[in-house]
Amino acid sequence: MTENTHAPQPRGVPHAGAAAGAGTPPALLRMEGVGVTAGSRHHRKVIVRDVDLTVGAGEAVGLVGESGSGKSMLVKAAIRLLPYRAEASGDISFEGRPVLGFSRRDLSAYRSRDVALIHQDPRAATNPLRTVGDFVIEQVVATGQLTHREATEKACALMAEVGVTEPRHRLTQYPHELSGGLLQRMMIIAALLHSPKLLFADEPTTALDVTVQSEVMAIIKERTAEQNVGLLFISHDLDLAAAVTDSLAVMYAGTVVERGATDRVYSRPRHPYTAALLACRPSPTAVARLTPIPGRPVAAFESGTGCAFADRCRFTIEQCRVERPHLRPLEDRMVACHRAEEIEADIEPVEAL
Repeated sequence: MTENTHAPQPRGVPHAGAAAGAGTPPALLRMEGVGVTAGSRHHRKVIVRDVDLTVGAGEAVGLVGESGSGKSMLVKAAIRLLPYRAEASGDISFEGRPVLGFSRRDLSAYRSRDVALIHQDPRAATNPLRTVGDFVIEQVVATGQLTHREATEKACALMAEVGVTEPRHRLTQYPHELSGGLLQRMMIIAALLHSPKLLFADEPTTALDVTVQSEVMAIIKERTAEQNVGLLFISHDLDLAAAVTDSLAVMYAGTVVERGATDRVYSRPRHPYTAALLACRPSPTAVARLTPIPGRPVAAFESGTGCAFADRCRFTIEQCRVERPHLRPLEDRMVACHRAEEIEADIEPVEAL
């Protein structure tokens, strides 16, 4: 491992795992106060700051935000695949075991058996000089989970189930011989071949066209539901994430600003950034002028002592500029905004999923 469309219909009743409350599924992955820094020894930059997040067995959690918000770095921290000179802090646990404290043997078993990652660019994640079959079955064979023959048979069965024709022939082809949608299906098969407990999907549809995007998401949704696999779905597309997840965590400038059940966050956002993201997307039912978010996104290391969204928010007051808000319970979710209660009436609800 290395580093507006007809979206699928939303999953069933959302778990309460993203907000405070009962009914939370047992946590596979738990992050508490997670931060990521990068840079030289004498000049460190904050990339991710104080993130709390859980993913339960069979639960689909969406992590959404603009490019540069720290989504992918958070996932890399969870798999311990951070780039050189980047370091993670805080507590990251998988089934109660500390991921940041894993030995080399524990880490190898964690990556090869417990979790899997679907990359956003399948062509960058595969070796153009090796066949697709090498990529798909190499891990389970090398770790002794399956023999070469067993892995091939299982891979072919999975390919047939997700609509890949001539599965044995596909395994002999090279990445450049497959379309983007077909190659992304092979990435999904490789990720699910060893039956992981938790799947990280890092913008798996970014390079795909609209029709293929919908098909790929339907496959991920169906396979994770059948196998009771936890899913952490990373995307900049809030609509797409809302269609396939139980709960949403919205990131801005390296931290989570709103977290709750998907249908509630989507239909009634309580943080100005979440509302702004929803307001600047095309409506599926009406023709209306889009409302862009003013200014530009900032990285965590660019934000000062106050709210990182203050310069782009129409509700900013002096307190927002000098005091950083922290996630706090607000009715059915967690929100990091000083004025969330005051501005509720000024944030227009969105058409429900």
